[in-house]
Amino acid sequence: MEERSASRDLVSIPALLERNVRKFGTSAAYREKEFGIWQSWNWIEVAEEVRALALGLLALGARKGDFVALIGRNRPAFYMSMVAAQSIGAIPVPLYQDAVAEEMAYVLGHCGARFVIAEDQEQVDKVLEIHDRTPEVEHVIYLDPRGMRNYDHSHLHAFDDVQAEGRAAHERFETEFETRRSAITEDDICVMLYTSGTTGKPKGVVLSNRNIIESARASCEFDRLTDKEDVLAYLPMAWVGDFIFSIGQAYWAGFCVNCPESSDTMMNDLREIGPTYYFAPPRVFETQLTNVIIRMNDAGPMKRRLFDHFMAHARKVGPAILDKKPVGLWDRLKYRLGDLLIYGPLKNVLGFSRVRVGYTAGEAIGPEIFEFYRSLGINLKQLYGQTEATVFITIQPDGEVRADTVGVPAPGVEVKIGDNGEIYYRSPGVFVEYYKNPESTASTKDAEGWVATGDAGFFDEESGHLRIIDRAKDVGKMADGRLFAPKYIENKLKFYPNILEAVVFGDGREMCTAFINIDLTAVGNWAERNNIAYSSYQELAGHPQVYAMIQAHVEEVNRAVASDAMLSGCQVHRFLILHKELDADDGELTRTRKVRRRLVEDKYADLITALYDGSAEVRTETEVTYEDGRKGTISATLEIRDARVCETTNDKAAA
Repeated sequence: MEERSASRDLVSIPALLERNVRKFGTSAAYREKEFGIWQSWNWIEVAEEVRALALGLLALGARKGDFVALIGRNRPAFYMSMVAAQSIGAIPVPLYQDAVAEEMAYVLGHCGARFVIAEDQEQVDKVLEIHDRTPEVEHVIYLDPRGMRNYDHSHLHAFDDVQAEGRAAHERFETEFETRRSAITEDDICVMLYTSGTTGKPKGVVLSNRNIIESARASCEFDRLTDKEDVLAYLPMAWVGDFIFSIGQAYWAGFCVNCPESSDTMMNDLREIGPTYYFAPPRVFETQLTNVIIRMNDAGPMKRRLFDHFMAHARKVGPAILDKKPVGLWDRLKYRLGDLLIYGPLKNVLGFSRVRVGYTAGEAIGPEIFEFYRSLGINLKQLYGQTEATVFITIQPDGEVRADTVGVPAPGVEVKIGDNGEIYYRSPGVFVEYYKNPESTASTKDAEGWVATGDAGFFDEESGHLRIIDRAKDVGKMADGRLFAPKYIENKLKFYPNILEAVVFGDGREMCTAFINIDLTAVGNWAERNNIAYSSYQELAGHPQVYAMIQAHVEEVNRAVASDAMLSGCQVHRFLILHKELDADDGELTRTRKVRRRLVEDKYADLITALYDGSAEVRTETEVTYEDGRKGTISATLEIRDARVCETTNDKAAA
């Protein structure tokens, strides 16, 4: 009863920090690997760092309601900066670190950020490049001083210097700091996060303290998360998932957030930390499995046979053992032996030895991939969420995990299906508004708090779990009236490790066609094993044997789709393999790797025309953006292949 009463006062992240100092004190709150060494901050030290930066921001003139943009990789200093901003009534706005200057200009200009906290010289240069378009930016604070000596420091400040100023001036600003922090309510803004912008300019999603705290509390209780958890913070800070895992849940439960040294060392750091609570999008799990397959293909015959034998047994009984379902004694003993010889060492290599709860979301994950991890004894589950929901819409309870659904409504969430199949929800996590965009707010959230997700789906009658079909706006009709759901087909194609990305076309047309991106790592390894020489992605993508392999995958998907009465019209009749990877820098993907379908259709209109006019090949020229921001063009002649389609139940009935 006392704990419940105390929780009523926990209306903000700064309030949770105060509670954690009292409750967890010297327990680790953050770890960061730097120069190969793990450094740690306990909750008492975090509170001191937050206070020093908050006072330093006050010394620079930070006002209540100011936006503070953050640009860089996952680092404790950035997470502490967000809490420092919140403590004085300012609003953190994390940006994608790989965003180009043009993208940053839009976000900084839209929110009118007065302060930018940037990681290093590279990020500072981007901000300075767009300074004439973002005059609201008054102060830029940088973490890494390397290369910054000869810059004009009239508006540039070292992070350590701002904290030092805060400590030195604490007597002047202590009262103001305490006044602002104590005045925070659950209705005040906690953070503003920008959508990925798949169909237009990103929208600023305003999330309140109530949104974050209630979502964190409910999800922590659902999965019984405690202060003993370890998480790895490696996903973009601008993404709502990272904020809820690394700030919301971490501060509610009091667990430790671990930051890798860099993206290059992430997998090694993952193994060293051995997180107990882990989230990754499907692509990460797919990449890890691809690497496992590649390593096993290079292993000796005995090791491969042993691996195949025990993995076959794991697929048979592993998920049942994980879900605590009845399994025979002999099967359990054999699984235990497999765990000793295969599963345990493999989980250790992957960094999953201690995972108690794992989640994937964002895209559909292949059933085979999903079951592979669960067969190892990893409690991998799926959730369905949005930025506007503060992540959680549906979630899979332990013991009710299925590869083809995304679970039941999360605690406190109501879900309904509209007449057109669109999914709607309302919950304590529903966003406040789109910043400076009342029209979009009104069209997304109605007066009763119901939010239109833009996704189409239905509840499975047998399990009561939600199944997602596609984006509602992308669901259409073929020329003959049959349902067209491109994402459903694209996800099936991407289940193959050799296929990195797929874009399917067919709305209003007589047949479906597709663009394919190969996975350079997987296909490159396959090419080496088959003595196929290549010098570039473009050369490998156009190789006849690669085309034959991709064609086999497409035709296998067609056979599976043909048996689905509702979506059998979505079989892919013709396809081509693109000469370049779809890239966020070229505007073809969002920073969260979602395809900007309309832009791709416009940019590659000549290729789509060739897919439908019967051409056997097409010559094309494409503008690309290099890493240094320069533009260039690449030319290629692409082969177009016909894929075998299968007769469907409807076809037989018509005949």
